[in-house]
Amino acid sequence: MEHPANEPPAREIPPELRQAAIALALAETPSARARSALFEGRSLEEAVRAFRHRFGDPAPRLREGADRWQRAAERAGRRFLFLGTNAYPARLAEIPVPPIALEVAGPADWNAPAVAVVGARRATPYGISIAEEIGAGLARAGFTVVSGLARGVDAGAHRAALGAGGVTIGILGSAHDRFYPPEHRELARRCAGSGAVASEFPPGTQPLRHHFPRRNRIIAGLTIGTVVVEAAERSGSLSTARHAVDSGREVFAVPGPIHSETSAGCHALIREGAALVGSVRHLLEDLGIPASSPAPARPLDPDPRPAAVGNEPIPPSGADAAQLLRVLRAFPSGADLDELLSGCGLPVEAALAAVSELERRGLVRRFPGDFMKASG
Repeated sequence: MEHPANEPPAREIPPELRQAAIALALAETPSARARSALFEGRSLEEAVRAFRHRFGDPAPRLREGADRWQRAAERAGRRFLFLGTNAYPARLAEIPVPPIALEVAGPADWNAPAVAVVGARRATPYGISIAEEIGAGLARAGFTVVSGLARGVDAGAHRAALGAGGVTIGILGSAHDRFYPPEHRELARRCAGSGAVASEFPPGTQPLRHHFPRRNRIIAGLTIGTVVVEAAERSGSLSTARHAVDSGREVFAVPGPIHSETSAGCHALIREGAALVGSVRHLLEDLGIPASSPAPARPLDPDPRPAAVGNEPIPPSGADAAQLLRVLRAFPSGADLDELLSGCGLPVEAALAAVSELERRGLVRRFPGDFMKASG
């Protein structure tokens, strides 16, 4: 799908056209595929005109919904990217069903080279370590790292890209005002500082199960390739890989232990032709970065160790994190989330945010089932 050369920047789009475009994004009929097809070779204005010619003006409730969405975005300091405009990401416009409107926070260059890093929410320590290594390596090589701000692999990739001084973009499976998971709000704020957080869902949209495959097509569509770090046989991450294939993009998969259920989906992708990721350097070479790149050449480490300064782990910052760490250290064999909540007396959202901070600093290792163990 081509970008019309004569379309004005999004901020210069007349209010009536902006309202019509958002109403078109909110419409339930015709299908999303039929609505996005209206933009083939057309500008935003031409696509809206074609919609009106075929289906009439958007219903009043859609126009009212569009006005509410615009007001909510303006109050929060967010903006819209519209299909059929120069500001819209060029790669995303090429997928079979691109979103008509994206609500965006952050200054990201949407046409910079980008790679998706996705995987299991209940990732193993191995998977999180690999996600961090890949996210940091891609960021250092100049790639934007795109993921879904989910627990596990996604969060590891986002944090590592930020830690390497890079740019990362998070795509939500809910509205901005129904952010999920709640403990990643601070991570999202950091992503939006130099990159972006985006959603195609209007205010009030909850993180329902069927929204995430829609989210995944955007993750794949924004990038030149998708790296799957850990995925079970029926993992949602595999839908991102399928969307990447449908859009003509590269798919990469990280192998794991042969009996690991968490890696079964990755092994299936490799059998189906996905490129095997054996090291960050090999991944970068497959992406066109020469072997002389300063990226690490060592194989991916199957036995991650927590980050430390000298022989002492990095101390936590924040009273909540320090309190939770004291409680967790009272359980030498580890504890699940319910035990932690009972012991520390923190609200659920504050406790999860503290766990994320401790995990990022290498003081806590999180295992499947929200089981945690102090590393220091």
